[in-house]
Amino acid sequence: MTAASESSAPTVRISSGVIRGVALEGIDRFLGIPYAAAPVGENRFELPQPHEGWKGVREATEFGPTAPQAPYNGGVEKVLPSIIIEGDEFLNLNVWAPKNAFDLPVMVWVHGGALSRGSNSLDGYDGTSFARDGVVFVSINYRLGAEGFSVLPDAPLNLGLADVHAALRWVQAEIAQFGGDPEQVTVFGQSAGGNLIAALLAHRDARSLVARAIVQSGPLTARPAKTAGKISRLMAKDLGIPATKAGFSSVSAATLLASQLRVTAGSTPVTGGPSFALAIGGQFIPSNPELDLAQGDADDIGLVIGATTEEYRLWFVPTGLLTTVTPLFLRLARLKFGVSRRIFAPYSHNRPNAGPGELVGALATDILLRLPLNRLADKRLARRSPTWVYEFAWRSPVQDLGAAHAVELGFVFDRLDAADSAGIAGADAPQSIAQEMHAAWVRFAKTGNPGWEAWNEKRPVRMFGAEDAVVYAPREDERSIWKR
Repeated sequence: MTAASESSAPTVRISSGVIRGVALEGIDRFLGIPYAAAPVGENRFELPQPHEGWKGVREATEFGPTAPQAPYNGGVEKVLPSIIIEGDEFLNLNVWAPKNAFDLPVMVWVHGGALSRGSNSLDGYDGTSFARDGVVFVSINYRLGAEGFSVLPDAPLNLGLADVHAALRWVQAEIAQFGGDPEQVTVFGQSAGGNLIAALLAHRDARSLVARAIVQSGPLTARPAKTAGKISRLMAKDLGIPATKAGFSSVSAATLLASQLRVTAGSTPVTGGPSFALAIGGQFIPSNPELDLAQGDADDIGLVIGATTEEYRLWFVPTGLLTTVTPLFLRLARLKFGVSRRIFAPYSHNRPNAGPGELVGALATDILLRLPLNRLADKRLARRSPTWVYEFAWRSPVQDLGAAHAVELGFVFDRLDAADSAGIAGADAPQSIAQEMHAAWVRFAKTGNPGWEAWNEKRPVRMFGAEDAVVYAPREDERSIWKR
């Protein structure tokens, strides 16, 4: 990296050409760098292709285009903003690096958004705090929605995941030019980003791409292709086109987005309904990721994994579902997920004043996230694989969201003052928790240990925002009842 002075623009030569970024307060940042060719035209619904490069110097001073998407709706948009930047080259990434960096650990951020929303350009995802603390930080975009996760018989599966693989291969090839160590890459992501990371870790190439991983509130599974393809079939029917590559390529991205909104109306990750999902099959997810992770393919990759205490409240509170879920819906949900009276008893007992919505949410949080992450931690313990478990328990006062899904993001990035962070955590979120959580993530990237007791037979969980820093086997009566 070259930068003659604080005021001069830093330039870097990578395989595609020369890029020029911005230097500010000892940190160089390069925005909107394409890591693959634009996935449009003949590249649409195909695996990511190499970028042809450019001549001269490419300005990397502004965020690049975002993947086609629609803003959040149904009330969630009040706490989760969207940024939409038009353009074809949305397979891009951003890099923040300390000036004159050399051989520093690297952290690669994979954003969430239910595989249909999100971008690397949100203010809360600014990498300054990581670069400030001695990390080369990378944030990536990938294909979303129908462009990235359609199930079509004549197109590759899981194209958005293929993009993540391509971005990490770019990191391996190029990050040394920014002062990063390609052998010390920690990939981390939240929600759908965590889901993508779980699938990545189960892949045979994982160890050549990353050294460590952090999965924040991310499901560990993929669905059978037929099940994951339901939304593609519904969209094809809605548009009157074949559920094929040719059929989907015959309409614009905007047309697909409009159909997507129609067929997913009212769906949430907790209550269900048509949605995009990783599909089992093809070269990137040959079998269920949770099973592959449990069989030791990523044993030597250090893993931090966790969730928030009240994940469900992100979808239940802003939408009004918390107070409108009926006892009948609760009974139907119990039937759907096989929740017997015996299993339900401790949940009900521990929440004597809870309504049906809170009980459905608590069950869904455990079924979708907490139980699988405990199973994975236990299986990795049996093989002596390094694993640390956390829980984010601080309760946001915004709309009484509590410890909802995504509240922890501003704390991880130490960006509580960012507009999107304040929008979900409030203006007075405790900086002390942000310092603790951010420092733990950086420590893990640098040393392979986040700073609390690794998973063992006592089941230690680092509680961020709770009275006790570490709690052993929290809510064990609820977790263990599923095993009897």
